[in-house]
Amino acid sequence: MTLIMGVVNVTPDSFSDGGRYVDADAAVAHAMGLRAQGADIVDVGGESTRPGAERVSPEVERKRVLPVVRALADAGVVVSIDTMNASTAVAAVEAGARIVNDVSGGMADPGMLGAVASTDADVVLQHWRGHSADMYAGAVYDDVVAEVAGELTARVEAAVLAGIDPARVIVDPGIGFGKQGEQNWQTLRGLDRFVAMGHRVLIGTSRKRFLADALADDPAQASEARRDLATAVTSALAAQAGVWAVRVHDVAATRDALVVAQRWAGVDRSGGQEG
Repeated sequence: MTLIMGVVNVTPDSFSDGGRYVDADAAVAHAMGLRAQGADIVDVGGESTRPGAERVSPEVERKRVLPVVRALADAGVVVSIDTMNASTAVAAVEAGARIVNDVSGGMADPGMLGAVASTDADVVLQHWRGHSADMYAGAVYDDVVAEVAGELTARVEAAVLAGIDPARVIVDPGIGFGKQGEQNWQTLRGLDRFVAMGHRVLIGTSRKRFLADALADDPAQASEARRDLATAVTSALAAQAGVWAVRVHDVAATRDALVVAQRWAGVDRSGGQEG
C-alpha cells in the first residue's frame, strides 16, 4: 500500500508554509495533527529548498529540527529528516529519525552517504542538478525520464559503494527540482521506469508550481486548496503506478484520494481485498 509522508517545515521561508511552524511546539502539534489525519511518516525539514532559497548553516538547521524530531520520535511517530547535511542527518537519527531524505541525493555534502551508512536509517536519494539558488540551470534534457533514471542509478551505486545496503535505499525522481513545466509531467508519466529500478519510490508533487500552471492561466490564482486537490489527484495516480510513498502537505485530502483509488481497485487501506 502507498504510504503518506506528511511535510513539516520548521523554516521561515519554505515556498508553501514557511513561518507557520517555525516554533518547535507548533511544529510538533502540526505533525501530530498530520499523523491523526493519516500520515504514516512525518518529514521534518529545517532548510527551505524552494527555488531561489538561500542556504542556512547546519548549526541553524539542527537547532530548528532536533527538538521536533526528538519529541515526535518519543511520541512514536515515524520521522524522516529532510536534510542535505551529513551532520544534521546523523544528529537527527540519534534523536530518533528513521529515514534521511536528502533532496540532493548525497551530492550536496560529500560526507552524507558515508554518514548514513554509519547509521541504521533508510535514505531517500532524490534526483538533483543543483542548489535552489539556481536549480533550473540544469533543466535541459534530451530524454528526461531516461536521464533522470540514469542519474538516480548512479546515486544508488554511490550509496552502495559507501556501505549502504540497497534495501535501505529509496529513490525520488525529484519533481520540480531541476525540471520545469512539461518536464515534470513527462517524469510522472515515466513512473513505471523508476518503479522498475527495484527500489522503493517516493514522489512529491505537493503544491508545486507545475500544478498551478496546469490549473490556471495565472498560477497566482491557483489557491492552496486547489493545489492540494491537484496534489491528491497526482498522488492517487502515482499510487496506481506503484510508488512506495507520496510526500504531501495536506494529508487528509491525499488520504481520501488514496482510499477512493484503492477501493476502485478493490483494495482497502489495510491491504485487504474487497469481497
